[in-house]
Amino acid sequence: MTKSKRPTFIFDLDGVITKTETHHFEAWKETGAFLNYQITPENNEALKGVSRTESLKKIISWSGKEVSSQVFDRLLKEKNDRYLASLSSLSEDDIMDGVHEFILEAKANNHQIVLYSSSKNAKMILTKLNIIALFDAIVDGNDVTNSKPHPEGFELAALLSNTVPQNCVVFEDSSSGILAANQIGMTTIGIGDAKSLSMASRIYENFKEISLNDF
Repeated sequence: MTKSKRPTFIFDLDGVITKTETHHFEAWKETGAFLNYQITPENNEALKGVSRTESLKKIISWSGKEVSSQVFDRLLKEKNDRYLASLSSLSEDDIMDGVHEFILEAKANNHQIVLYSSSKNAKMILTKLNIIALFDAIVDGNDVTNSKPHPEGFELAALLSNTVPQNCVVFEDSSSGILAANQIGMTTIGIGDAKSLSMASRIYENFKEISLNDF
């Protein structure tokens, strides 16, 4: 595997490219209500970057309840149905500040652009945002067995872009994503709350603060 001169940029989706994590929060709150458990913003922070299945396992554990496999599967489907319904009006206007411009500039300067998201709806969301064509490779929840903080998805992203992990820069808003990328030697850039992203190599509030010259 050859190392390209310019680093490959790997982007998370929710909270990095678009603000869909609030949609997840609202959809999970109804699941919590079914379990007589109130999901808090702190709970939601712990679910960032985690797959739908693993998120539901966490919520059930927090609630102290037990559910059958049939109920578990039903709760997964109902949550996803609520989430997808909430995205019906998603458009380019929902791309987070500065990220579209950053990706366009990076593409013009021969950086590979890759997405790794735990979401199984990632391609649909990128299509709605009208930016799917900008990505050289996409890894989502359909492609991995282990979700973040396991590094499997980042390993696959590096493989698909023919890049060694040490030449990858990861943009993440979740501690689980930062931990996963750090495990295999990728440079990690935290986007958002500095308190929850302390393990990142660098932290920015948003992409308007980031220059391509930083890399």
